Formats: sequence, C-alpha cells, structure tokens
Amino acid sequence: MSDETDKESKTEEATEKKISDAMEKGNLPFSREAPILASIIALIIILVFVAIPSGAKLSSFLSELFDKSDDWRLNSADDARQLFGIIGAAVGLALLPIMILIPGAGILASVLQNAPRIVFNRVEPQASRVSPAKGWSRIFGSAGRVEFLKSTFKFAAASIIVFMIFFRDSHFFVDAIITEPGQLPELIRAHITRLLSSIAIAVTVLAAFDIAWSRIHWRNELRMTRQEIKDEHKQAEGDPLLKSRLRSLSRDRARQRMIASVPTATLIVANPTHFSVALRYNPAKDPAPVVVAKGQDIIALKIREVAEANDVPIFENVLLARSLYKQVQVNNVIAPEFYKAVAELIQFVNTRRK
Repeated sequence: MSDETDKESKTEEATEKKISDAMEKGNLPFSREAPILASIIALIIILVFVAIPSGAKLSSFLSELFDKSDDWRLNSADDARQLFGIIGAAVGLALLPIMILIPGAGILASVLQNAPRIVFNRVEPQASRVSPAKGWSRIFGSAGRVEFLKSTFKFAAASIIVFMIFFRDSHFFVDAIITEPGQLPELIRAHITRLLSSIAIAVTVLAAFDIAWSRIHWRNELRMTRQEIKDEHKQAEGDPLLKSRLRSLSRDRARQRMIASVPTATLIVANPTHFSVALRYNPAKDPAPVVVAKGQDIIALKIREVAEANDVPIFENVLLARSLYKQVQVNNVIAPEFYKAVAELIQFVNTRRK
C-alpha cells in the first residue's frame, strides 16, 4: 500500500541528474526480446547462406572418410584420438558460423541498446533480491504482468505458426517419407527457414513493443516527487545558509588580504572616520597610482590604524576620499580625473621623505 502511495506521489519527470545517477548505477532500459530477435535473424542467415555450403563440405568429407575407411588404422588409442580429432575439427568448422553469428548477434543487439559499462553495484549482494515480498511485487507488479503477456504472446504465436506450416494444408510429413535420403536435409532446411522467418516477424512486433515499453517503464520508475526535485535543486545550488556563510568567509579573507597590503601603500586618503583609501605608486611598476585597499567605517578605521603603525602618511580629503571609494575598485589604477589631486599628495610625500 505504501509503495502504491509513493508511486502516486511521483508525478514529476526525472531530472537529468536523476537519469545520470541511474545510468552510473547500471539502471538502464533493456529489452530482452531484441537479442532473441537478433539471434533468430542470425540463424535464418545461417540456414539460407551458410548451411548449404558448410553442410555439403562436411557431407563430402564424411563420405570420403567412410569410403576410405580402410586407410584408417585403429590399432591403438592414439589412432582413435587422431581420427576423432580430425572428425571433431571438421564438425567444429561446419558449426563455427553458428557459434559465432548467433552469440554475436545477441551481443550486438544488447550493445546497440546501451553502451557497455562496468557497474559493480549490479553484482553486489542485495537483500531485496532474496526478499519474498520484493519477489512477489516483481512477479505481480506491472513488469511481471507485461512479462506474462509477452510469454503468452510468444507461446500463442509459435503454436499458430507451427500449426500453419507443418499441419494445415501441408504435406511436410508425407514429403519427408517419400523424399530421397539425400534430399531430406534440404527439405528440412527449407521448412525450418519458413518457420523461423514467420517467428521472426512475430518477434519483431514483440521486440518493437518491448523496446518502447522498457523505456517508458524505465522513465516511470525514475519519476520523482516535487519534494525530491526541491531537495535535488537545493543540493545542486547549495544550502542558502551555507552559501551565505561561504560568501562571508570569502569576504573576510579578501578583507584580510586587503588590510595586509596597507603597509605597501604610498599614502592614505581619508574622510576622517567614514572612508579610507590606500594608494600605492611605484613608478617602476605602476603606470598610475593603484588602490590597494579601501574601506568604510570600521574597515576605514582599521586601514588608518595599520597605516599609522607602518608610518604610511594619511591625508584627510573628504571629497577625494569619497570619490575614490565609490569609483575605483581594489587593485585597479585610479581614473585620469584623479591624477592631479593624487599627484600633488604623492609629491608632498616624496618631498617630506627627502
């Protein structure tokens, strides 16, 4: 009951992050019918294009082997092993296309659905896999019902096709009795090819439905509640309180670095207590005076305090201090309109130092 209620509350489509996390865990849509269809098609190709030449070659080899049976001596176990080895190699060579094409087609159909990836979570032991309650829900849930319908469709389709080909208006069994022994394999091959071709058509319809349903079911299983989307968004964007705290820490560090650069200043322009701007001018490095620190109120007083402790000259100029504070950012050179006023202060400082 709780599972049904939980599913009903999942009304929102899965986010890209939810889909990405599901893929990383190996939770991907997969149709079991597609590899079956690919294997059937591979078997039809073998029967149509490979079976006749391979069968003829194997038949010719065995006929020649039996016709010249006197040439083979079985006086010891080594002779028997050698003979069986030759026969086994010939039979294996004839069956090689079957052993390669059918598994290869199934693997290719699986790879085309989803790119191969190594996911250790899929092989880890999980209690839900041996839980009777979970097993019961899998059997009688929507996925279990669809699997039952698919199995019923396959059984019914196979039964109807076999009946139509071998029993209704067909003389297969009579033809098999009156056919020459040498032509019997060809008769069987032709009827099996017809049978597999008809089954392939039915399985194609089933595979198309299964591929579509597996993706729809996968999307539905990944659906989220509105609260889950909010939580995910909050996690992606960050907790507002945490972000505020981080911004505060960042400002504190920037402020500390700014205060630490005050001793390198050439002079301080202040509005007695409200604004302080520290300027540095080194003709060899700076194209124009640079604001290395600025502050208001408490920060302004701290800049003045550090400047006084390091013998940095302080000039009180209300208008200039306010203008520099508002128009120039830290670590930027001053605007040209301030050149004259600042140059006079720098000249005064240099004169006093001399």
